[in-house]
Amino acid sequence: MILHDYWRSGTSYRTRIALNLKGLDYRQAPIDLRTGAQKSGAYLALNPQGLVPALEVDGQVLTQSPAILEWLEETHPESALLPRDAAGRAVVRAMSALIGCDVHPLNNLRVLKAIKALGADQDASDQWARQWIAEGFAALEALVARHGRGWCYGDQPTLADCYLIPQIYSAKRFNTDLTPYPHLLAIDEKAQAHPAFQAAHPDQQPDAD
Repeated sequence: MILHDYWRSGTSYRTRIALNLKGLDYRQAPIDLRTGAQKSGAYLALNPQGLVPALEVDGQVLTQSPAILEWLEETHPESALLPRDAAGRAVVRAMSALIGCDVHPLNNLRVLKAIKALGADQDASDQWARQWIAEGFAALEALVARHGRGWCYGDQPTLADCYLIPQIYSAKRFNTDLTPYPHLLAIDEKAQAHPAFQAAHPDQQPDAD
């Protein structure tokens, strides 16, 4: 497996976590988003959307982190990142989508650049990101309080935790007040001591600053 990623990308981060939780070996091929490497001809030949991550495996290229994570779960079922029951899987997928669809896209690099192009300064851009993070985290905090037993759902990491931890990392970059979310902070603390999450952390990547 070859993972084309960027050290500080939240979608890359969540994919690394999932790969590590499943104990899979992969080689990284860093794509520097700051220099526009994602728009090079060579990379666009792999991923026409010009985004990270992309996972090369068995002669095919998988893109979009939700699809990659679902593929990993289907093809490498151990360690499972989804509950065994249909209702539980729906809850975990909803938690994941809460971040992956409603929070993360609104504070990624492309969107923040677009906001600045419309005239927002750095403070306004950061406030925009914090607004959507706070709204999403408030809902997720309630769901984790209802369904979690140490992790987002139950007592083992799931796809929801793969999404949550990179978003907390991003929230800290935007100086988001996280004190209203004690359940999420407890999961973050637990993840900091877990080898799979430690190895996936942006600071541990070969292209990190």
